[in-house]
Amino acid sequence: MPHVLVPVARWERWVANFATGHGGATLSVADGALCGRAVDGSHFAARLPFGTSYAGVPEAGAFAALAVAPGEWGVLLVRKGGFAVARLRGTDLVEHKVGQRHVQGRTKAGGQSQQRFARRRDNQARQAYEAAADHAARILSGTTRLVVAGGDHAAVDAVLDDPRLSSATVVAPWLPVPDPRRAVLDGAIADAQAIAVEVVNA
Repeated sequence: MPHVLVPVARWERWVANFATGHGGATLSVADGALCGRAVDGSHFAARLPFGTSYAGVPEAGAFAALAVAPGEWGVLLVRKGGFAVARLRGTDLVEHKVGQRHVQGRTKAGGQSQQRFARRRDNQARQAYEAAADHAARILSGTTRLVVAGGDHAAVDAVLDDPRLSSATVVAPWLPVPDPRRAVLDGAIADAQAIAVEVVNA
């Protein structure tokens, strides 16, 4: 189910607007999430960032108070066109690397030409993922365990297959980003700390 990402600073206003827009709402806690059900049948389920389960009181403020970045965490974004990796301490960016790699696009040629292009693309992609893994292993080594990932699932999996990253645990939300650039990384860092909300409007 699609979700929206709500910055923690806007969360209480978001809940108030949901209640106002749907004729009132009741909050509850279920399955580690803060849930809201409106008079008109609309409802939402909100989850804390970094895979944190919520078991507190059904109040927007109490929920938001627990949306805190861990002491050490990371972001890993990988697509065939590039990668971005960052290590953070709380909300502070400690170290990062953004890199672009050329991976040849698909060709309309057939036969052996198409096979050669496919092999070349596969080799370029593998080299790109190896480069991303080298930087991720260097930047995320040590105490970094929780990682928010995004981009292309297969590309991220290829990087995380590196044994040097075996201690990394990927936590929600998954970030569907374009080819990573510095601005994309900055946006991903903000999104990783947001509250993820599944909303169903009646």
